[in-house]
Amino acid sequence: MNTAHWQQRLDDLRAEHRVPGAGLAILADGEIHELASGVLHRATGVEATPDSVYQLGSIAKVYTATLVMTLAEEGKLDLDAPVVDVLPEFTTADPHAARVITPRQLLSHTSGLTCDFVHDTGRGDDCLAKYVEAAEDVALDCPPGVAVSYSSVGMAVLGRIAEVLTCQTWDQALRERVFQPLGLTHSMTLPEEALSFRAAMSHLGEPGAYPDPAPAWDLLPRSAGPGARVIASAGDIVRFAKAHLDGGAGVLEPETVAAMQKRVVDVPDKWTVSADGWGLGWTLYDWDGRFGYGHDGAAVGQYAYLRVIPDSGVAIALTTNGGGARQLYYSLFSELFAELAGITLPEPFAAPAQPPAVTIGKYAGTYRREGVVITVDENAHLTYEFVDGMKGLAPTIESDMVPVSETVWAAGGAGPSFSEGAMPVVFAELDGHDYCYVGMRAAPKTS
Repeated sequence: MNTAHWQQRLDDLRAEHRVPGAGLAILADGEIHELASGVLHRATGVEATPDSVYQLGSIAKVYTATLVMTLAEEGKLDLDAPVVDVLPEFTTADPHAARVITPRQLLSHTSGLTCDFVHDTGRGDDCLAKYVEAAEDVALDCPPGVAVSYSSVGMAVLGRIAEVLTCQTWDQALRERVFQPLGLTHSMTLPEEALSFRAAMSHLGEPGAYPDPAPAWDLLPRSAGPGARVIASAGDIVRFAKAHLDGGAGVLEPETVAAMQKRVVDVPDKWTVSADGWGLGWTLYDWDGRFGYGHDGAAVGQYAYLRVIPDSGVAIALTTNGGGARQLYYSLFSELFAELAGITLPEPFAAPAQPPAVTIGKYAGTYRREGVVITVDENAHLTYEFVDGMKGLAPTIESDMVPVSETVWAAGGAGPSFSEGAMPVVFAELDGHDYCYVGMRAAPKTS
């Protein structure tokens, strides 16, 4: 592989899309190539290097899934038995749901548990236990097993299951069962651990301009760890992915690795994270008949992307600290996919030049899930408002929507995490009820 060429492309595209700093790691022909570009912190000018570490956001979910699958392999966890068999204290706002939700549903985001329940339970080793207890009155997005709805609460429950079964914190269990066996020396979960490394600062700003350092390095509490906080270099992400490509590399058995990649559920919103389906932890992709898996991650001001192309033995990870990260991902990965695997990535989601002649019809109304109220009026105007614990974290989105199809609409105002500023809004009827998907999360219609 011509690393000098890809270093130049990373430099050029990073600058074009106003990303302060980025790390890129590529597994090709059995060798891992690690590159870096830009700065970790625009105020200090510290240079990004291949060993720099970034916040991975939701890519942490695949690490937690891998940890949980080690416990299933050892016979300590039955993926199809109710969660309450391991956590008798587990409950939800729907008592029946609490009795039937399984670890398999948690891993595939089909439990109905919601995503945006933000609750700081402190820095203690009991933070996950307290979080799971605090979430007991939070409404579900949908009944268990009905549909996919992206769930950080579900990942927190999985983290707590791992703690109970290992008699360790989630952080310790992940370190001893995943990081250390795979030689991931630049992977960690706690902010104080990142102090030993060149750590990327988060940056925030308006699209199209270089962003400024964020007011805080990270705004998430410790309890968000299983779903949102692994800190790692791009190279370590690819080493983790390579372990899955290699049949588990001694951490998991090949049949377990294959089970994680098997499609459990289709995804109505195929654009927010470019997903076609979900396995156990993994996002699954179909590139014109070519199978792939991976995950996206977004922390506050940091974005990360992982894609694996099994039939080519290719894995690619990109870490960024702000700016037009989504645009950088698409530009760079489009070239890498074509060169290394002969794959053409689908065009980014955008409003069509000639929208179909459809009306919003029955989909007008109010939809609500924990942390968010979505209002769609008869003129297809969207109001996306953060409430409850999410209130104040981001401004309300107001947008006129453009139809892509009868059930898929494009809204503006989504910011740099969406290509071209277009946000997919997807309507679906599930189990006889209407739902609105934004950000892969299902919000039931309330009026």
